[in-house]
Amino acid sequence: MMVLRLLLLYTMFALAQGNVHYYDFVLKEANFTRLCSSKSMLVVNEQYPGPVIRVTKGDIVYVNVHNQGDYGVTIHWHGVHQPRNPWSDGPEYITQCPIEPASNFTYEVIFSDEEGTLWWHAHSDWTRASVHGAIVALPNNETGYPFPQPDGEEIIVFGSWYKGDVNKEVAEDLEDGDLTPSSDAYTINGQPGDFCPCSNESTYRWQVDYGKTYLLRLVNAVMNVELYFAIAQHNLTVVGLDGSYIKPIVTDFVMLSTGQTMDILVTANQPLGRYYMAARQYDSVRSDVTDYDKANATAILEYRDNYTYSSTPIFPSSLPTYEDFDPAINFTYRFRSLASQNHPVNIPKNITTRMYLTVSVNNVIFDYEGTSKTNLAASFNNVSWINPSTDVLLAYYRNMSGFYTTDFPNYPPSFFDFIADDVSDDKTLTVQGTKVKVLNYNEEVEIVLQDTNVFDGSEDHPVHLHGYTFYVVGSGYGNFDNETDPKGYNLVDPPKMNTVSVPKDGWVALRFKASNPGVWFFHCHFERHISWGMVTVFIVKNGGTLETSIRDPPPYLPPCKSSSTGKLQGYENSDGNKLNVI
Repeated sequence: MMVLRLLLLYTMFALAQGNVHYYDFVLKEANFTRLCSSKSMLVVNEQYPGPVIRVTKGDIVYVNVHNQGDYGVTIHWHGVHQPRNPWSDGPEYITQCPIEPASNFTYEVIFSDEEGTLWWHAHSDWTRASVHGAIVALPNNETGYPFPQPDGEEIIVFGSWYKGDVNKEVAEDLEDGDLTPSSDAYTINGQPGDFCPCSNESTYRWQVDYGKTYLLRLVNAVMNVELYFAIAQHNLTVVGLDGSYIKPIVTDFVMLSTGQTMDILVTANQPLGRYYMAARQYDSVRSDVTDYDKANATAILEYRDNYTYSSTPIFPSSLPTYEDFDPAINFTYRFRSLASQNHPVNIPKNITTRMYLTVSVNNVIFDYEGTSKTNLAASFNNVSWINPSTDVLLAYYRNMSGFYTTDFPNYPPSFFDFIADDVSDDKTLTVQGTKVKVLNYNEEVEIVLQDTNVFDGSEDHPVHLHGYTFYVVGSGYGNFDNETDPKGYNLVDPPKMNTVSVPKDGWVALRFKASNPGVWFFHCHFERHISWGMVTVFIVKNGGTLETSIRDPPPYLPPCKSSSTGKLQGYENSDGNKLNVI
């Protein structure tokens, strides 16, 4: 009876907020053939990518996830704020434990001010390589689009293809301290395209009518890289980013960080024919690292009509090369919020918490059977995250001790030339711990993320905050100067984002108001860096009223049975003490 009453209350709440939608996600193994070989992998509803969720601004979605696979899984609704509802946010051991095989869990996905393209994906181990899909959040009838109504739309999801069992390979690499695997190809809507073996017949095709304008929705679901994307001989007008609108940007290519989404207007105004839509890796690692996937992922835009066309589509001449930094830098500098009456900005200006986080790939040293061993790690402020045995949200909500500590540092343990070419060996070591940052309700927060060149490994880092969008008020190259750089902040129309790329050898500054109580994950969206520990958690305390407090938990939560295999292991010294202190 109690469960029924709770479900009734949830439904009444949903009806009061907007329309309600219901989806069933059945996760099970299915066979797929790519790159001349077949394999079985876990997918949703036998689809790769998975089904599209469509809502209108302010709606609520219930997704019943049935796990018919062989291992635990969680789902995250990337870019959905989930006001007061961290229980359905999804990252394993942060807001829930995995949905075990032969069981199910219903997520309540609450939309608020999001408009545009978002996405959902598994948030456990590296399962999101095959478990992901797009979310379309339409504007309500009162406002509509801030641009002319498009004639149609198309969704493009970029993915990573691995010939083997990626979760198994990653678990072995983490145990051995090796580099995690690179993908064997990138995909567009599940297909590698013409430039990959055994892929010509299956290349994805998008048919358009001459003279019409389409809304192209892009999702970068690849695992560990940023992507350049272009359509041969067609201009792209970027109008949205991460579920928020921006001032239109006319360009002949875009660069998407892992985890980012974009809304783009494309007018079919070229001579009738076939044109490649192509994506390739934007590689910001040092130039001597060359063992990455250099295949172009392609799809074909083809005009409807009776005409004769050549056998080979036109390839986009505007697509930058792999290590071409300037186009990416210049493109991202152009992002600006609409800052209009229907889409206002509310930039925090009375900052009460300032954080300066170094972003690094490091080493962790530990004792192994009496000998010293070194493994790769990654960190914020030299702290590498270790998952607890019970999720942080439940431990916090029930005031359970021993699962995390509240001493995540606001600043790195030492200051030096973070982007120097010869960072000393003593700067390469990190420590492990389950350290969180606690914020009071409605605190106004500024975080400066500083890239580092530890191990000569400086690169872009796409960093994602759950539960919030933030304003990107500044970015630059070199070491952040807290006296001069803030003078150049954009406090008029900075872009609202949920995933921002920290530039190679540079910094980025973001601001948000801690008005969404809960437990919220903050991490690099390169999956290998999550596995190595480039993660922390923000706990935002309740306000003074019921409406400013975390909602009660759902009537059922997945039990905590086993720890993830796809995360950096918690090592111990020979005396049994965890490496969890700076």
